Amino acid sequence: FGYWAGQLGDGRAHLLGQYLNRNGETWELQLKGSGKTPYSRFGDGRAVIRSSVREFLCSEAMHFLRVPTSRAASLIVSEEPVLRDQFYNGNVKTERGAVVLRLAKSWFRFGSLEILAENGEIDLLKKLLNFVIGEHFSWIHSDDPDKYLVFFSTVVTETAQLIAQWISVGFAHGVCNTDNFSLLSVTIDYGPFGFMDSYDPNFVPNASDDEGRYRIGAQAEVGLFNLEKLLVALSPVLTQGQKKQATIILKGYLDIYQMRLQQLFKDKLGFLGDEEEEEDDHLIVLLLKMMEDTRSDFTMTFRQLSEVSTNQLRSGNFTQMWALENLSSHKLFSDWLIVYLQRLSRPQSESDLHRQQRMKRVNPRYVLRNWMAESAIRRAEESDFSEVELLHHILSSPFVTQDSAEVAGYAARPPLWANRLKVSCSS
Repeated sequence: FGYWAGQLGDGRAHLLGQYLNRNGETWELQLKGSGKTPYSRFGDGRAVIRSSVREFLCSEAMHFLRVPTSRAASLIVSEEPVLRDQFYNGNVKTERGAVVLRLAKSWFRFGSLEILAENGEIDLLKKLLNFVIGEHFSWIHSDDPDKYLVFFSTVVTETAQLIAQWISVGFAHGVCNTDNFSLLSVTIDYGPFGFMDSYDPNFVPNASDDEGRYRIGAQAEVGLFNLEKLLVALSPVLTQGQKKQATIILKGYLDIYQMRLQQLFKDKLGFLGDEEEEEDDHLIVLLLKMMEDTRSDFTMTFRQLSEVSTNQLRSGNFTQMWALENLSSHKLFSDWLIVYLQRLSRPQSESDLHRQQRMKRVNPRYVLRNWMAESAIRRAEESDFSEVELLHHILSSPFVTQDSAEVAGYAARPPLWANRLKVSCSS
């Protein structure tokens, strides 16, 4: 939360080693919740079903949303009791333990370099940097005198693009500290997190984040803060000239983020071409402002814009399109809609059907809603994992509308929300 903690390291994760799969890909296998580590401090190193199910489902959901992420291979439940204070209010209760087997190309984080620089272990810092570059940035030549600068520039660019992707699907990472930021710019460490329901730049998924440091609207700035700390960690291996260049590179971070975010939202709104950038910015900003004012659902507003025809938009007929109906109550909606329809008409050669297909490929219908996860967790705690399996099934095809009857028949005890998936995805 912005302060040096004195030590860095995962208190409940054990790295098993590297695995080469049948496709020739190398993955690092890690157990989360398997017991104490040298970094556990006063913790027990365990994880519970609640947090384990959330990490399992969300890391897989992010993968199918095409957001760079760690993956989850399995979830094992233990009979061992674990004491937890879920809401940090003194109400400690016993929960069942669980262990997630998770995978990533690498688990090295910003903090992996910070701890070495902080302790003055510069030779080991160089050794680790050379290893990471050789393993994961092989296009950077080992004899390049600027290799550490090129490495930093790459991490700056890819971090900016990753956070833009988070925002584009309404995802907020609850603890965006340096030790939870991957050097490979993938999403890792699914502790507190959340997908927005109604659009709110102040959405905070972490109950212990009292000041909203990691609210969704601040994640880009937090990314910059973390990159500044990464540059401090790299300073011992950079020349004075390279440090000045790195500072200039860092100043371009927000521009990279804004350009990527703009492109993602242009795609979400179905825009083609690059000629109307100023108009596009206005349409995006105004839409988000209207969504904030009306508390419109983030995921379904964009999805229903993908599903609605231009004739329906012109007529204002949003039957069974509850998110658009809610948005249309805003006093500026009619004005926005006129400009939006004009923008969609360029280029004129594209059919309405093709526009809808393009938009559906980037606007998911399903994300891991908190109330859906909680429903699955309650059953899992009773040793019924059918709803976890059902959610995994749905989230593995987030851009495809699921048939209600098929979904309801997937589990022995269909969840209460299954029969309304086709109509809506709202609590």
